[in-house]
Amino acid sequence: MTAPVIFDPYSLPTDDNVNKYTFCVELKSSQWFLQKGKMIAYYGQIEFNGIGHGRLDRLLRTSFHSPLHASDWVVADGSGKMLLADRAFDVNSYDLDEGNLTIRSGNLLAYQPSLALKQSIVPGFLTLIGTGKFVAASNGPVVFMEPPIRVDPQALVGWADCPSPCHHYDHGYMTGVLGGIRSLTGLGGTSGEEHQFEFVGAGTVLLQSTEVLMAEQATGQVTNEPGVPGGGQGGHAQQGAGPRLPGQLGDLQRRFGL
Repeated sequence: MTAPVIFDPYSLPTDDNVNKYTFCVELKSSQWFLQKGKMIAYYGQIEFNGIGHGRLDRLLRTSFHSPLHASDWVVADGSGKMLLADRAFDVNSYDLDEGNLTIRSGNLLAYQPSLALKQSIVPGFLTLIGTGKFVAASNGPVVFMEPPIRVDPQALVGWADCPSPCHHYDHGYMTGVLGGIRSLTGLGGTSGEEHQFEFVGAGTVLLQSTEVLMAEQATGQVTNEPGVPGGGQGGHAQQGAGPRLPGQLGDLQRRFGL
């Protein structure tokens, strides 16, 4: 049996993958924007401040322009090495060079303040503009495709330097029995064979190599396990805080608006 690799602050990589599920960010008296719940460990002196912290107002004015997602993000500030992960999904970093990339909000883990984050016109997506590095998760390896292309919405991670997609529905589906049911009830039409996002023009489309959306949980949620602070007593859920329901604002912004 091969012995496990044991890391310390000096052997951890700098702004690179530790493995395909974990990424290491190095801070040198600097900041990164970080989605809540994605930091699994860190070395050094790092503070985590919520969006809206007075000392960081100037940074927010230039780098964060998404009020609907403000409660889901923090600023990591200080010096050290920080490990990022997302429930054993594939994690990778990407570099933008005067670029414009739109990504599903649940997939974006962190980004450098040299990038400006804005709310996309497409529900459930965020747009990064400028030059810098960001870290994202995907359910399986990412595949890069050139438009024109039609994409299963559940496989779509994002798109770069190309127009926002439009909806495309299969003609047979639209004129068939299921199309009639959808027109009356609003149900159905969610499989990639019936409904796609259509991209045209120049640019790049990012796909995850599965049609299964990443499982989601409320940001910062503490699991109900014995011994976990805030997770209930003896494995029993705390009273008064009901489950987060689909369609509430935070969940809605992480979906495609379907």
